[in-house]
Amino acid sequence: MDLLGLSVREMSKGLRDKQFTSAELTRVFLAEAKRRNDELNAYVLLTETEALAQAEASDARYAEGKPLSALDGIPCALKDIFNTRGVRTTCCSKMLERFVPPYDATAVSKLRDAGVVFLGKTNMDEFACGGSTEHSCFGPTMNPADPSTIAGGSSGGSAAAVAGNMAPFAMGTDTGGSIRQPASLCGCVGLKPTYGRISRSGVTSMASSLDTIGHFTKTVGDSALILQALAGHDPRDATTPEVLVPDYLKDLEKGVKGLKIGLPKEYFAEGVDPEVRDAVMAVAKVYESLGAIVKEVSLPCTKYAVAVYYIIMPAELSANLARFDGIRYGSRPKKEGESIVDYYYNARGEGFGAEIKRRIMIGTYVLSAGYYDAFYNKALKVRTLIKNDFDAVFKEVDVLLTPTSPIPAFKPGEKINDPIAMYLADALTIPANAAGVPALSVPCGVTAAGLPIGMQLITPQFTESLLFQVGRAYEKAVG
Repeated sequence: MDLLGLSVREMSKGLRDKQFTSAELTRVFLAEAKRRNDELNAYVLLTETEALAQAEASDARYAEGKPLSALDGIPCALKDIFNTRGVRTTCCSKMLERFVPPYDATAVSKLRDAGVVFLGKTNMDEFACGGSTEHSCFGPTMNPADPSTIAGGSSGGSAAAVAGNMAPFAMGTDTGGSIRQPASLCGCVGLKPTYGRISRSGVTSMASSLDTIGHFTKTVGDSALILQALAGHDPRDATTPEVLVPDYLKDLEKGVKGLKIGLPKEYFAEGVDPEVRDAVMAVAKVYESLGAIVKEVSLPCTKYAVAVYYIIMPAELSANLARFDGIRYGSRPKKEGESIVDYYYNARGEGFGAEIKRRIMIGTYVLSAGYYDAFYNKALKVRTLIKNDFDAVFKEVDVLLTPTSPIPAFKPGEKINDPIAMYLADALTIPANAAGVPALSVPCGVTAAGLPIGMQLITPQFTESLLFQVGRAYEKAVG
C-alpha cells in the first residue's frame, strides 16, 4: 500500500482497521522528508525521536481500542511559528535561533490531545513576512511541482511538505494569504478560517488584527476533519468568540445545486495570468454543470486592499516585534556597544533580516506623530469599506469564486528585489483577511509549464461548512 498517497481520512480508517500502524506511517513520512529535504528545504527541524515515541503511544491506544480521536496517530508538520514545549521554535529568524518554548500553542495542545504525531518544524519567511519563503535564515523552500521555482509564502515549508508527500497535513498561518497562496502555487488545499475560529495563543504574532491559523491538506475532506479538532473558543485568546462549532463533515457531500456563486470582476482584471484566469473560469462552468447559478458580482474596494494591508500589517508588526530587543526576548548581539542605544541597534540589526527591517520602518512611520491619522486611521476606515463590500455581496450570492494567486510559481530571486511586485502577489488573498471571512484554496489545474493553479472560495464569517461543501463538489466532479 502506498501510504504516502493516502488522504488523512484514509489513514484514519487504515489505522482503525489495523491495515498499518502509526509507527509505520510515521517512518514512511520521516524517510520521505529526509530523502527530499535537501532539494526542497521544507523542514528546518525533524523531530524523529519524539515523533516515533508519539506514534508508538498511539499504536498502544489502538491496540486497546481506545484511540483519542479520528486524528490519533496521524503525522503532521508545524510551521516554525507555533510554540512547541521543549522543541526549538525560531520563526526562521536569527533573533530566535536558540529559543525553546516552555509551553505549547493552543492549536498544538489540541492536536497533541487528539493524538497527532509531530514530524517537525517547517520553513517560513522570517516572522511570516513574505510571499515566497525566501526571507528565511534557513534559506528558501522550493516547489515540489518544479524545484526550480519557489513554494510561495510565508508558509511555504508547510505547503511543500504536504504537496511533496513529506507530511499528510501541516499547520500554517495566514495574515494576507500565507496559507492560500503557497497552497495554490504548490498544488494542495489551503484553509484560512474565519478570523478567531482557531486560537492564536502561543503562535508568534505578526499583525494581530489579521493573523489567522489554518492548515494544508491534500483534500477538502481532510481540511474539514482537521478544523473540527482545532476550532473553538479559547480563554487565552480574546479574539476567539463563543460561536458554536458545527459538524464540518455533515454537509460535505451535499453538492452545489441551487447555490449562487459570484465571480467578482475585480479578481479577474489586469495582472491576472491568462492561464490562471482561464482555469478558474473553467471551474465556474463545472459548477454550472452541477446545478449552481453563476453570476458576475463586484467588490469595488478590492483595489484598495493591498494599500490598506501594507499600512495596517507593518504598523501592527512594528508594535509586536518591539519586544525583540535582545534583553527581554531574542538573541544577544555579538557586540553589545557602549550604550543602550548601541545595544538595541546591534541586537536588532543582527537579529532581523532586510524584509523585517523594511516593514518595521514602514510600520513605525505610519504610527508616528502627525502620520497616524493620515495613514493608519484612514486605512482602518477603508478596511471597514472592504468588509462592507463582502457583507453586501453575500446578500446576492452564497459563495465567491476567484483565482487564489494572480500568477503561478516564479523563480527564486525573480521578485525579491522588487518588494512592490512581491506585495501585489497577495492582491487576491488580502481582502478576505481584511474582512475576516473564511477562504479556501483548492487545486484547479496546471499551466502549460506544469505549474499548479489554485482557485479560491470565499464565504461569510463562520460558514466554513459551506466552503467545504462547495470545494468538495468541485473536487468530486473532476476526480
